[in-house]
Amino acid sequence: MDTKKIILPHGIPGHNLGEVEREVPVNEPPAWPINDKLIYVGKPVRRYDALAKVTGKAKYTADIQLSGMLYGKFFRSNAPHARIKSMDTSKAEKFPGVYAVHVLKNDDNEFPDVKFAGQALAGIAATSLEIAEEAVKLIEVDYEYFDHVVDLEDAQKPDAPIVYTVEVETKEDAGDVGVSHDGLKANGNVRGPSTGSFYGGPRGNLEKGFKDADVVVERVYRTQVHTHVSLETHGVVVDWKPGNMTVYASTQNTKNVRDELADYFDLPLSEVRVISEYTGGGFGAKHSSGTYGPMAAMLSKKSGRPVWLMLDRKEDHESTGNRPNSIQYLKIGAKKSGELTAIEQRSHGTAGINLGAGVGRIAQILYECPNFSTEQYDVYTNAGPGAPWRAPGNVQGTFGFEQAIDEVAEKLGIDPLAYRDIIDKSEIRKVERQKGAEKFGWSGRKPAGSDKSVIKKGMGMAQSTWPRFVDLDSTAEVRIMKGGAVEIRSSVQDIGTGTKTILGQVVAEELGIPVEDVTVLIGDTYFPNGPSSGGSVATGSITPPARNAAHKVKLELLEQVAKKLETDPTHLLIEDGKIYDYVDSSKSMSFKEALKGMRTGQIIATASRSDDYGGFKQEWGLAYDDLGSVQFAEVTVDTETGFVKVDKVVAAHSCGRPLNTAHVESQINGGIIHGLSYALYEYRVMDKETGFMMNANVDQYKMPFSMEIPEIETIIVEDYAGRSSTDAYGIGEPANIATAAAIANAVYNAIGVRVNEIPMTPDKILKVLNKF
Repeated sequence: MDTKKIILPHGIPGHNLGEVEREVPVNEPPAWPINDKLIYVGKPVRRYDALAKVTGKAKYTADIQLSGMLYGKFFRSNAPHARIKSMDTSKAEKFPGVYAVHVLKNDDNEFPDVKFAGQALAGIAATSLEIAEEAVKLIEVDYEYFDHVVDLEDAQKPDAPIVYTVEVETKEDAGDVGVSHDGLKANGNVRGPSTGSFYGGPRGNLEKGFKDADVVVERVYRTQVHTHVSLETHGVVVDWKPGNMTVYASTQNTKNVRDELADYFDLPLSEVRVISEYTGGGFGAKHSSGTYGPMAAMLSKKSGRPVWLMLDRKEDHESTGNRPNSIQYLKIGAKKSGELTAIEQRSHGTAGINLGAGVGRIAQILYECPNFSTEQYDVYTNAGPGAPWRAPGNVQGTFGFEQAIDEVAEKLGIDPLAYRDIIDKSEIRKVERQKGAEKFGWSGRKPAGSDKSVIKKGMGMAQSTWPRFVDLDSTAEVRIMKGGAVEIRSSVQDIGTGTKTILGQVVAEELGIPVEDVTVLIGDTYFPNGPSSGGSVATGSITPPARNAAHKVKLELLEQVAKKLETDPTHLLIEDGKIYDYVDSSKSMSFKEALKGMRTGQIIATASRSDDYGGFKQEWGLAYDDLGSVQFAEVTVDTETGFVKVDKVVAAHSCGRPLNTAHVESQINGGIIHGLSYALYEYRVMDKETGFMMNANVDQYKMPFSMEIPEIETIIVEDYAGRSSTDAYGIGEPANIATAAAIANAVYNAIGVRVNEIPMTPDKILKVLNKF
């Protein structure tokens, strides 16, 4: 492959900004300067679809209406653990308005064993949702009931009911990214341990490390099961006609839904089209077609009509995914100088009938430590499957680890912020700490428990890291047309994060035209493959191809314009919709005039994600540079009621080159609200006797509303790594990871007693204060 060398910005503006030389493919565009010198990129451009959303013109999956459409409804198990002896659907089939009934069977054409209450067993399609709901009630099942277990600690007991009597391959796991589940040992319901990640395995000698330590902190932390509660529930509309299955999906991954359904029904990929023009939120559980995709497809095939199948809120809580819980043991040793000598981590968690209940890599990689070991165990229970959930594993792990680090600092008599200056080698987090502490007013923090009033104030902080992932199967197509239209196309979806907008910005910047002149067509698998929207992957994966495709189109257009202007195409620039010769300014024409004069009706170019400049840490797309984040929290604790109110959060983050500062701030705000809700409110309540989730709604499943949202200030630190033509990455995960830990450290600062379990509800606060 032919290459060339280019010089790119490198470092942090106002701190250590410099340049780096990279050898790149010869067709890569020239390096962009830092954002201050760009027109559209890095600016708070209004959302591409803002008007459609606020006027109701935006059509989400639940809004899709097709001619002759039927409405689907699942029949679900009311037993948490059972074998189906027989199922009678005859009454439901005869119910007026019912057009199709489908019963789920395994590969041996047998009923699957029931593993949790709420498991999908059959589905019905009828002329209205009300008819489908009534017909579902007519299905009769004869169960052979088994003992069940839904509690993490109960499931580990020697006499616990066994969830899987034989080893099974689950469709997906809870997405503890980077932690290997290969070769897990079975012991009753316990699987594991996982002892490493893509950052390596155990290192050093723990015994020696703790022997060398002057201080040791040893603690146990607990986190809860946490469901997703996206504003739009999971679901699809499927219209399966001969030779073509069209699927409207609420999804984070159009190409994966297409691939799964094609594989499930043994269809060519070309016969399955997945469309997701608008998705009402997705935090990790919407990457697959789930059970609802194949069910809707089967009902559509049997009835010969389109089928609408959207889950209700109860179904969404019980069956589509959750963040697994954890019980974490941590032991950390350090010298008087602050240097960490040893970290020992052991965790157990349950993702219900799935794997993936680890606590991530934070303890392994956040700070340098020569001696490290982790053992992360999965525990099966008769509960709904876990799924990836905005920085899976790492949120749980950070809650424990960053509290323990604060305790080490306290034992050493060092301010927690100053202590991280000693042990943290990350330059970006150092800048974030400095900027964040100044804006937050950290210097006003008082000693823990020194506030003698009933209503106490406290300050805390925590930090995290998240890897930069890239999906190399990411392609964009850019078209310019004689009639003046400019389009960018890709199957990548926009789940509310602003992907449409940043793609428009990138193309506009490269072509030198206004953002509003770019039409963005995405969320459709008829277009080239785009990345998933998860793991903070989409921005870093799809924006470089978008720019590169726009660059190819531009070069072809300038070749044609140069002949008309009788000049060298390398002398031509495009700015503000005008093409001109920078050597002879008399030679110029408007961009639209140039399009009208094209030799053909359109110029089309595609580009796929190339390797990072300088290569990858792991060839599948793990970048060399991680993302850094630091969160500061101020809380008020009422020691008579136990109520905790988060008053203020200052969040300092980096995501490489921020493409749209308003979108980045929005993502940070959302991550903070998620983290606050996780720290103080949300948890799944399971009835041990019945095996049912008791708060599968949005009433008893507590979440913060407007009065609980604190003042939020964001600090966006530009951090240029010179790794791609846009040098941009996502921010969805980092914004969430450290929030709960920062709040927990602030609560300790207020009351002088540690709360090592979340959610930090009033009863837990009163308990640690010996008032309950």
